[in-house]
Amino acid sequence: MFFPLGLSDVSLFLAVTAIILLVTSEFLYALPEFAATVALDKAALRMIALGCGLGFGVTVVMRIMGYA
Repeated sequence: MFFPLGLSDVSLFLAVTAIILLVTSEFLYALPEFAATVALDKAALRMIALGCGLGFGVTVVMRIMGYA
């Protein structure tokens, strides 16, 4: 079975997702009056963003090492 996305597509998706989640997380920490009205777990949001960033780093290392 052929996977329609390449490593560069997954890498780009993870990078954009990590940036969006990290910016959202920082806004929630910087604006506590707004964060009180939003029902999000700030710590979980930050951990998910860091996981996406780590996944992006892994895809970059894979491209450098020549695995894909």
